[in-house]
Amino acid sequence: MARLKQQYETEMVPRLKDSLGLKNVMEVPKVEKVVVNMGLGEAIQNIKVLESAVEELGLLTGQKPIVTKAKKSIAQFKLREGMPIGAAVTLRRERAYEFLDRLINVALPRVRDFKGISPKAFDGRGNYTLGIKEQIIFPEIDLDKIDKVKGLNITIVTTAKNDEHGRALLRELGMPFRKG
Repeated sequence: MARLKQQYETEMVPRLKDSLGLKNVMEVPKVEKVVVNMGLGEAIQNIKVLESAVEELGLLTGQKPIVTKAKKSIAQFKLREGMPIGAAVTLRRERAYEFLDRLINVALPRVRDFKGISPKAFDGRGNYTLGIKEQIIFPEIDLDKIDKVKGLNITIVTTAKNDEHGRALLRELGMPFRKG
């Protein structure tokens, strides 16, 4: 079992139940899935960028990413419907907790001038989205093999009913929120 998941089930669930004033253990919010997405506009001209992104996402998550395709054609960007323009991975259960553990304890502290993440990036339903400008903050990425620094989006989908419960869950998991 993932270290963070075991800690969540044994220590965090009772604390969250008490602090949120919930009556039932099943009401305590939990991480449903983690979606890691990399949008690559330059994949239109250079397909090699997409191949390296797929390889890097596979290294980060331990799961093979799917290649996302354009839904609409946009003439100004020379983009046709169905062209590959990104890669995404959906992590559930053990892999989601393992990825979150590595993100919170290893990757985020490696960000330059890190002061914490914004506590305002919730969607109103307790889900949190985080944008990362450089994939090189993850230790799995070999700096010698990367051709270009790429950003990625990480969405943490929770079972929380509102933002307060989602924020409490992520704070309990160790997410370093900025003050104020």
